[in-house]
Amino acid sequence: MSLEFRHIAHAYGHNRALKDISFTAPQGEITCLLGSSGCGKSTLLNLTAGLIPVQHGSIHIGEQLLADESASPPPEKRPVGLVFQDGALFPHITIAQNVAFGLPKGAGRDQVIEEWLERVGLAGLGGRYPHQLSGGQQQRAALARAMAPEPQVLLMDEPFASVDIVLRRSLRRECRALLKARGATVILVTHDPEEALDIGDRIAVMDRGEIAQFGTPHDLYHTPGSASVGAMFGGAQVIAAERVESGLKTEFGLWPLEALAGDPPDSLYLELLLRADGFELADAAGSDALVVRDIRRKGALEQLVLANDGGNELQVELSDASGFAIDQRVEAKPRRSSILAFPTAPTPE
Repeated sequence: MSLEFRHIAHAYGHNRALKDISFTAPQGEITCLLGSSGCGKSTLLNLTAGLIPVQHGSIHIGEQLLADESASPPPEKRPVGLVFQDGALFPHITIAQNVAFGLPKGAGRDQVIEEWLERVGLAGLGGRYPHQLSGGQQQRAALARAMAPEPQVLLMDEPFASVDIVLRRSLRRECRALLKARGATVILVTHDPEEALDIGDRIAVMDRGEIAQFGTPHDLYHTPGSASVGAMFGGAQVIAAERVESGLKTEFGLWPLEALAGDPPDSLYLELLLRADGFELADAAGSDALVVRDIRRKGALEQLVLANDGGNELQVELSDASGFAIDQRVEAKPRRSSILAFPTAPTPE
């Protein structure tokens, strides 16, 4: 069933952690809550799990009320599973006993445990204790424990943060495949944009207790609602500009209006969102030229760091940078329709 938040607000004293949050996590999809520390994503997860009571608004699973200001069932009474950052396995009991924790007693209990251990790649390891497993194996065991009771909703709080980056990527792929196969409705908290793009069907970008944008990874990457959202994905850069008669006046030079994609906002002052591979470079001279500070290979592209006379830097990526060298003076021009523009207030002097 889908999970719906209706006008959720929450405060810790005078600190407003959540401000009128409303969105729906569709059934069978993985919805990521993405944002920096303190943006409110863990508070929203804890409200859903029943770890803290709802102060304002309501949470629904399908058409059923899960919690509101007057109804707050304890965590064990909610059809919700929870996976923590460190797995939070009980250290004094075996992996099989951990998986069994939320299961009702009965004749088929052992079979369910074995089936889930097999699904998460831990077949034959049920007799071990948590400290005898690797970090990735512990997270798989935590997932099995949360999923074995077949909750309607699964909540995951930074579930891959405690494992190394190589294992994290493979674990994300395995976890996504398992969750999609089970048709689980999942809310996953993360501060990592790459992780959100990699595992999420939808992403709620949170900023200071509000939803800055909610949509699919494609939506957020290609049509961000603001420069700050766009800057989270794909290494985009945000640059202030003033629209003048001859083009776009920036600290890195005068850029042509043709570089703007779509219909630009009717504003003199703009925030420009552009990706490092959207530039063309040429040799240049004069006080407005930029200086090449660094050149390094980055996968299939070469990354150049350019600086203006004030020391502000611009990153550019080229397929071939053999024509450029450190300390060379160059001109950087964005390609046609390569920039997304958003209106902004003028930068104070």
